[in-house]
Amino acid sequence: MKAPRGYRARAQTLRREIEHHNYRYHVLDDPEITDAEYDGLVRELIALEEAHPDLVDASSPTQRVGSAPRGDFATVVHSVPMLSLANAFSDEEIVDFDRRVRERLDLSTEIEYAAEPKLDGLAVSLLYEEGVLVRGATRGDGLRGEDVTQNLRTIPAVPLRLRGSRWPRRLEARGEVYMPRAGFDALNERLRKEGARTFVNPRNAAAGALRQLDPRVTAQRPLSISFYAVAQLEGGKQVRRQTDVLEALREWGLRVCAEAEAVKGVDGCLDYFRRLGSRRSSLPYDIDGVVYKVDRLDYQNDLGFVSRAPRWAIAHKYPAQEQTTTIRDVEFQVGRTGAITPVARLEPVFVGGVTVTNATLHNFDELRRKDVRVGDTVIVRRAGDVIPEVVSVLRERRPPGARQVRLPRKCPVCGSQVVRAEGEAVARCSGGLYCRAQRKQAILHFASRRAIDIDGLGEKLVDQLVDGGLVKTPADVYSLSVDQLVSLERMGEKSAQNLVASIERSKATTLARFLFALGIRDVGEATAELLARHFRRIEALESADLDALQDAPEIGPIVAAHIKAFFAQPHNREVIEQLRTRGVHWPAEPERTEGPKPLLGKSFVLTGTLSSMTRDEAKARIEALGGRVTGSVSKKTDYVVYGTDPGSKLDRARAFSVRLVDEHAFIGQLLGASRELTK
Repeated sequence: MKAPRGYRARAQTLRREIEHHNYRYHVLDDPEITDAEYDGLVRELIALEEAHPDLVDASSPTQRVGSAPRGDFATVVHSVPMLSLANAFSDEEIVDFDRRVRERLDLSTEIEYAAEPKLDGLAVSLLYEEGVLVRGATRGDGLRGEDVTQNLRTIPAVPLRLRGSRWPRRLEARGEVYMPRAGFDALNERLRKEGARTFVNPRNAAAGALRQLDPRVTAQRPLSISFYAVAQLEGGKQVRRQTDVLEALREWGLRVCAEAEAVKGVDGCLDYFRRLGSRRSSLPYDIDGVVYKVDRLDYQNDLGFVSRAPRWAIAHKYPAQEQTTTIRDVEFQVGRTGAITPVARLEPVFVGGVTVTNATLHNFDELRRKDVRVGDTVIVRRAGDVIPEVVSVLRERRPPGARQVRLPRKCPVCGSQVVRAEGEAVARCSGGLYCRAQRKQAILHFASRRAIDIDGLGEKLVDQLVDGGLVKTPADVYSLSVDQLVSLERMGEKSAQNLVASIERSKATTLARFLFALGIRDVGEATAELLARHFRRIEALESADLDALQDAPEIGPIVAAHIKAFFAQPHNREVIEQLRTRGVHWPAEPERTEGPKPLLGKSFVLTGTLSSMTRDEAKARIEALGGRVTGSVSKKTDYVVYGTDPGSKLDRARAFSVRLVDEHAFIGQLLGASRELTK
């Protein structure tokens, strides 16, 4: 029975749209829609063709993979087609996949699967003959790809010669080229400084780098690769399982994803999916799902293929981290330091597992660079707990009359003048503590755990205290009584008593914490610690001129000017005096003694869990030897000290070629007067 005319017309429309987006995505590296929208088009076409088989023909994009290779590169015909995978978007679809596998194999027992992250990069095939890399190609349309051998040779993770022993005479390994997040961030930062166009996401950056006609350009891009399959294996080690394949690739010097696991049955698959999903935002690379493969290779051969995908594997997709939506309006928020941040109010859209209605535009320069206008269709990205952001504007969808956004002249909260220092991207409200928005943020910062540490003084409570006129400055917090607090919404007597007790405990602090709590611009924890050690008394800091401030370690002219400006304001001095009058105190800083400082001038970052001491203790020991501990890894970091579960800072350190020191070496070298570290 032929499909109705309307269905046939819809199928033709879907094919044209999918082919167009294939070309934009795979050939031009300039997609117009998100992966989620593209997947929706493909799934709709597959459903139509399954319901009406007469709609299927050889030209349908469901019968092939990707699009034709670019003419700039020589064409490579794949000896074994590089097929794509079927996608699943729910647990139920994975249950159905597992059931189909067992039914086709006529098994009632649980199947063992190899589970791996689905990296969001560019699929490639590398051919080794007698252990030497002879050719590398992109997937292209699955049958023919592009010869990018010279570009692949520039990737440090690609071995030019296999390692170990018993490697095969001929090996064709399949892998995914990607750009780690740390390298992507560093690349975009460099491009911004050069005034060049930045990349939307790591996948686009990787694809663009691999398709450079000049391999020297590719070599400057921080690419990596992860191998996941073998297409040809002549001679060498015999493998019987997918997990054996990964182990063999690893032995031969080919990078394999560390998060790959063997799991049992559908429950093992779903557990792996959830565990990896909980870590998704902290992984050093982007993933868009998980791949499950039947582990036994003989089972894979028995299961075979459908026209465009293997029956023995499936990709389980996470909720999309990028989606398209429209901008209803752009408003401006005021932060603790008076920074005016543009925020896009969005048509609600489901991104990364939650409904998003707002997204940051960072600052006015970023808003202008992206040319964001009210009414625009935009790509919004959300990764883990990161604040959603507007990634780019789809200018081809801009409606007539889309409204440009202008920087406000007056603060949207207090009406004070908005000022923008020459050379700065950030505009600021000049109202200071007079501005209600800054007042709230200043009090929240003052009470935060690493500052004065008042447990229980959260955002909603601060809103009530400031809006009700009970608190205007941080000093007013120390005049709050139980009777005043119990009158507030959702504040019982026990909670009020606990908060008053926490306020009382916070009176005993340190000079460094107190200086950090004041919220002086550009004075973070490390700078506050340096100032406390150098000046020892707050009176000395208050009266210091610019030259005296710059005599302190690592205080430059800009930070010195911010400190000077803060203490020049009479109301700031008045608040400090009120705080001391109401009992906030700290022990005197000890006299500075000159001793050996083998780590003087060295910058450290601590990451992971140390077994022999806390990170605060490690920080104290580094600082006692003259070193400095910071919270994030940069090119200026000298050493990263790591314990167990180090997280993404370790990968960022590798991307910047920062020296890594494990806990054992750290302890030994410190106790040995740090001779090794200071070479």
